[in-house]
Amino acid sequence: MIRKTKIVFALSAALILSMMHAALAQEKKVAQTSQELYNEIARADSLMFTAFNKQDLTTFQAMFTEDLEWFQDNGGLISYKTVFENFSNNFKSVNKLNRKLVKGSLEVHPIKDYGAIEIGVHEFRHIENGKEELGTFKFLMIWQKKNSVWQISRVVSYDH
Repeated sequence: MIRKTKIVFALSAALILSMMHAALAQEKKVAQTSQELYNEIARADSLMFTAFNKQDLTTFQAMFTEDLEWFQDNGGLISYKTVFENFSNNFKSVNKLNRKLVKGSLEVHPIKDYGAIEIGVHEFRHIENGKEELGTFKFLMIWQKKNSVWQISRVVSYDH
């Protein structure tokens, strides 16, 4: 009887340990985000949207690769040329669009031998018909680092 109890206990303990190991393995990230990478992407995001908010098209456009693919849930796949024609027209508009990153929403994940993924939520404000309009949207950007320069190669803008 004691031997049977020991076997049941040992099997139960082994089962519990293996379940705990499986749970921990699922939680473990393959590639950890360093504070340095997080800070670099946060800084690049800030520089890009400072240019956006100042409507500095030259600086803003330089933050993107020429093979840019921009996916928007309500607009589909948009080419580099069309993206910057749209921004150019928008910057000429009297409805000055302003972007702000939602505090605490920024996530950064490394992409081996390429760059990083940036995920977050941002707010866009502008005046339309004399009233302030505010929209909150989600985004994912793929940053590529070439010759120590960060540029965005892919954008997914969604939840509009």
